[in-house]
Amino acid sequence: MNMLEADPFEEYVDVHYAAKRLHIHPESVKRLIRAGKLPARKFANKWFVRTDILEQFATTYVPRRGRKKTLL
Repeated sequence: MNMLEADPFEEYVDVHYAAKRLHIHPESVKRLIRAGKLPARKFANKWFVRTDILEQFATTYVPRRGRKKTLL
C-alpha cells in the first residue's frame, strides 16, 4: 500500500472489539449505539467506533448486569 493511501478504518474498531474492551456483550454495544450513548458509524451493515472515542467512553462506563431484582 502506498503511503498516500491510508486505511480509512485504521482508527476504527468493530462492535466485537468494543464489546471486549467494555466487558459487555456485542448486542449491548449496539444498544448503546442505538441509544446515542456511544457514537459510531455504520458501513456495509456493520457498526464501527473510533478508537479514541471508545477509550474515552470506557473510562466512565460501568457495566451493569441485567435488571435489579426486587422483592415484589
